[in-house]
Amino acid sequence: MTARADFNDRMLSLGLARVAEQAAIATVNLIGRGDEKAADQAAVNAMRQQLNLLDIAGVVVIGEGERDEAPMLFIGEEVGTGNGPGVDIALDPLEGTTLTAKDMPNALTVIAMGPRGSMLHAPDVYMEKLAIGPGFAEGLVTLDMSPRERVAALAKVKGCSPRDITVCVLERPRHEDMIAEIRSTGAAIRLITDGDVAGVMHCAEPTQTGVDMYMGTGGAPEGVLAAAALKCMGGQIQGRLLFRNDDEKGRAAKAGITDLDKIYTRDEMVTQDVIFAATGVTTGSLLAGIKREVGFYTTETLLMRSKTGSVRRMTYRNPMH
Repeated sequence: MTARADFNDRMLSLGLARVAEQAAIATVNLIGRGDEKAADQAAVNAMRQQLNLLDIAGVVVIGEGERDEAPMLFIGEEVGTGNGPGVDIALDPLEGTTLTAKDMPNALTVIAMGPRGSMLHAPDVYMEKLAIGPGFAEGLVTLDMSPRERVAALAKVKGCSPRDITVCVLERPRHEDMIAEIRSTGAAIRLITDGDVAGVMHCAEPTQTGVDMYMGTGGAPEGVLAAAALKCMGGQIQGRLLFRNDDEKGRAAKAGITDLDKIYTRDEMVTQDVIFAATGVTTGSLLAGIKREVGFYTTETLLMRSKTGSVRRMTYRNPMH
């Protein structure tokens, strides 16, 4: 039997939700405590422990990059019991370590799983990203357009003024020119300090989040995770890897990437059906954060399957031990 035939996304999805939930719960006493490394470590440990309980032969293809110098679930690490389907796993045990440490909105634990060979092995470099929600013609906006052209194209199709468009952008000095250009169109910008997986996911639910488009550069691994989310939620993402030096080009070669200028679409980053789970750590526009009650923690988890397009929101009340 091939790994693909073995990949029973329905049976594995609840297990994946548990992985995200336990990673979030592990951070509860570190929210707002100012220690990013400790929060990340707690999430990593819990995520690894839960993954190793699943009947999968899993390989982490998108893990915590060297850039974070974190206690990683490293790329190439094997997880699971070894019994069961071969799967690719993309994860960010704590997307928004700074957000957690400062008790700011939109910190999440994030994990995606697909059949072996289904996800782009993105090296730990930067990626230029552009995303919009579902319901638009493929290629309506592209990375080859200027920010101004993207806003105009989306506004035209939506039948609205650029002033009615909101773009989510990571607040970084490298984005200053792009931010100025977007604002010159009259569009609004929602700046986020961290957490661009959540930033991209915001586009998929514009009525709930108020965000129409995401653009800017961030980590390539997070780009693949965001593509997995949009594969389930609907929406488009394009990504182009950016290399600052020969060392980074070497990482691409090691990951088997030869065309350094290629623009990846969502379905090139994630080629087969996947499942995706995210649990809120701090309350944000997508998910509620962890709530403490006497004797209980309550979490909210988004669990999605691209095969069926199902999006499930789960509230989990967990007795404190």
